[in-house]
Amino acid sequence: MLDYFKIPKKDVVVVQAEKLRRTTEKIFEKCGVSKEEAQLGADVLLYADLKGIETHGVSNLLRSYVDWYNSRRLNPKPKWKVVRESPATATIDGDNGLGLMTVAHAMNIAIAKAEKLGMGAVSIRNSQHCGAVGYFAMMAVEHDMIGWCMTAGGNAMVPTFGSEPKVGTNPISIAVPTNKKPPFIFDAAMTTIAGNKMGLLERIGAPMQPGWVAHDDGSPDMDGGGKFDFFLGNQRMQLPLGSTRDLGSQKGYGLGVAVDVLCGILSNGSGFASLAGERRAHFVAAYKVDAFNDVDEFKTSMDEMLQGLEDTKPAPGYERVLYAGLEEYEEEQKRKSEGIPLHKEVVEWYKGTCEEMKIEFNLI
Repeated sequence: MLDYFKIPKKDVVVVQAEKLRRTTEKIFEKCGVSKEEAQLGADVLLYADLKGIETHGVSNLLRSYVDWYNSRRLNPKPKWKVVRESPATATIDGDNGLGLMTVAHAMNIAIAKAEKLGMGAVSIRNSQHCGAVGYFAMMAVEHDMIGWCMTAGGNAMVPTFGSEPKVGTNPISIAVPTNKKPPFIFDAAMTTIAGNKMGLLERIGAPMQPGWVAHDDGSPDMDGGGKFDFFLGNQRMQLPLGSTRDLGSQKGYGLGVAVDVLCGILSNGSGFASLAGERRAHFVAAYKVDAFNDVDEFKTSMDEMLQGLEDTKPAPGYERVLYAGLEEYEEEQKRKSEGIPLHKEVVEWYKGTCEEMKIEFNLI
């Protein structure tokens, strides 16, 4: 996480991870979620908070999930099912359950198929927001597999040369096992800035940066300084990764559409063909390393490659070169021992929610 997105020190409240986990589980249960599913949902959120991916942790997401459960937008006890299957693939209908749980179950199916055949892939329709896609990609790493996860939905991204949003932020994650090095975990939206980062920045009062959003007529805002209005639901039209055609926005736009295809079109998700209405779908895949290569040789080669990247001479003004997943791994070790920094506004929300739900509040 860049310093620009971090909570000002004066607004930080440090919370121990296990207290945050238990309280989050209880909130899910009060929303009608089963104990086992509540633990899974909390685990996905805490994965993000421990790694410093605060856009997809409790700060931004939990309050939305509570609202969605209370308004019955979300099914707290979905009966998800496999609606189409082959030895290596499956399509799941999530019965409008929260993706934090549904996508984890889908990845378990993909992993089981990969154990037998070397590869497994599952497309998921009718399932709501799934949080940090890196969590589900990482599930495969524990089985000496390469994991993929992507999610699509909503209308946030303005197509290159377009004047209205038609594609979601549509993040992609790939996680790769290693031997001694922290795993390689790429997890990024296909827009210039992840939508939930707007929530973080609005909370701390930071300004918009150039190249993040479009003006009302669709032209890229390359000046910055505008307002977010994230929590009012007035999300600005976001630019594809690359911002402008001259800087490669067609790449972020093209990848975003590809995510829609694998998640929504492939699963026959409602609304994806027309790019209209409430759209949310996901895709996961697992590739068993020993179906392609000796596992130990692969992991050793990964270590060597990642160390080579770290050994790259840094450019002026920078201390070192990173690779995807390294900084998050280091932050996780720190937060497990020192606690998770939350904005004081988030802690106040927890306090008020616990009082309303009659849950013991003991975060601080």
